[in-house]
Amino acid sequence: MTRIIAGFAGSRELKVPKSGTRPTSDRVREAIFSALEARDVIEGARVLDLFAGSGALALEALSRGAVSVTMVEKNPQAGALLRTNADLIRNAGKLDALATRVVIASVASYLGNPSSELFDIVFIDPPYELSEEEVTHALELLIPHLAEDAEVVLERSTRTGRPSLPAGLELDKSKAYGETTIHWISAV
Repeated sequence: MTRIIAGFAGSRELKVPKSGTRPTSDRVREAIFSALEARDVIEGARVLDLFAGSGALALEALSRGAVSVTMVEKNPQAGALLRTNADLIRNAGKLDALATRVVIASVASYLGNPSSELFDIVFIDPPYELSEEEVTHALELLIPHLAEDAEVVLERSTRTGRPSLPAGLELDKSKAYGETTIHWISAV
């Protein structure tokens, strides 16, 4: 069961696609959000969730005070569940429809289109089998979409090691949680 941990939608259960996704565990999400709250960056943040799956990361941020979330997922079935989950959380907080946006597209396609919207927090949780080159390419495309002082949270298999970062991004720290490692990245 995947659920919202805290905030106005705490304990709300999210729908998860039957296959093709690997939801971030409650333990790892709690660690991510404890760190974000310690940095005081969630309140009022504009959040981008790439490879969104169920949307658990973005919707957790919304429940904890983010002003808007954009969730990008290429799988149409997962996208339908994302819309259902977004409606559930938005309704729990009596938020405007503009608080959530679901984009059914590949990450490269979404990031390859120019946008005036800049994001304060970006979650990147690609399938573990996605190659390091594809992850690095997504990070390159992401740079023009980052607000000043943006926080980028990359989730990868512990076996993949340290990510290859393009010029313009630097690794702040990495922390392993069993099979999952969270990499904290910032723009330079």
